[in-house]
Amino acid sequence: MTLTAPSAELVFERSDELSTAGHEQVVFCRDEASGLRAIIALHDTRLGPALGGTRFFPYASESAALTDVLRLSQGMTHKAAAAGIALGGGKAVIIGDPASAKTPELLRAYGRFVDSLSGRYYTAADVGTTAEDLDVVATTTSYVVGTNSGSGDSGFSTAYGVFSALRAAAEHRWGAEGLRGRTVGVEGVGKVGAHLVALLLGEGAAVTVTDPSAASVARLVAKHSEVTVRSSVVDAPVDVYAPCALGATLTPASVAGLRAEVVCGAANNQLLDSSVATLLQARDITWVPDYVANAGGLIQVGGEIWSRPADQVRAEIGAIAGTVRTILDRSTAGGRTPLDVAAEVVAERLASAPAKEVLR
Repeated sequence: MTLTAPSAELVFERSDELSTAGHEQVVFCRDEASGLRAIIALHDTRLGPALGGTRFFPYASESAALTDVLRLSQGMTHKAAAAGIALGGGKAVIIGDPASAKTPELLRAYGRFVDSLSGRYYTAADVGTTAEDLDVVATTTSYVVGTNSGSGDSGFSTAYGVFSALRAAAEHRWGAEGLRGRTVGVEGVGKVGAHLVALLLGEGAAVTVTDPSAASVARLVAKHSEVTVRSSVVDAPVDVYAPCALGATLTPASVAGLRAEVVCGAANNQLLDSSVATLLQARDITWVPDYVANAGGLIQVGGEIWSRPADQVRAEIGAIAGTVRTILDRSTAGGRTPLDVAAEVVAERLASAPAKEVLR
């Protein structure tokens, strides 16, 4: 089905078949003049408008891009619902190499597609897009957060959310002392991991780090000379493993070698697959689902929509700890994995919202 968009050079293509795949709406966007090829996926907006970043990536095919945007948008629904904020799940992907395909004309065309959704979807930055790109997108739509004139970089907010989750998990595991005196292995010390290290040191934890970027490690050590640097922390003698870089680091092999008793970090999609959650439970390792722990950045940029003051946003990020306690307490009491309990919490919060008719 082809719909005429507000501007003559924009063409929507919506697939009825795709929109029934658990998503409210999937929009294929093409602009011949700029070369834009994008997909916007709205997974669930029962709790509020969908919010999710725009990923600019050279996908091998449109099918690969579609698979990614469907998966990512569903993840955003879970992240927002678990955080207890009035946002839905959405995501967008632009197909192409950002180093060569990204132009102001393309970004403005993309903004017009976002604008035509009339506030059902707010976009932000993701892999391949920056605050500067969003500044351009914002010239053709107001439904954008994370611009240079917005709330700023979300690295600290993400780290603060992970820290709040980590502290709650440590208290669940070891009692009131929590992280004090414990050793935390932080994998990845970029803009999120570096902030997390500082928060952990301030809490009285010892920190061991690893990162393939020698420059990132050098910057961190220059600020925090007390940290220990290792080639790997996933199998290191630490109390807590905090993956803050790539996903899928929790595999049957890595779980077998884990010496940590708690796992909680900022990385997305930490489990190779859902069966790994059962392996963690079998080894009595406390794991905090990643989409629960790393929601701080989403909460920050979501605060822009309602112009919430910084102290309120910080309090909402800190409330991640309460969600973690609920999930871990239910997990322990019921003998279920935190992954299953987190999915239950998400389902409960989505069910509490008024039902919406799925777009066809």
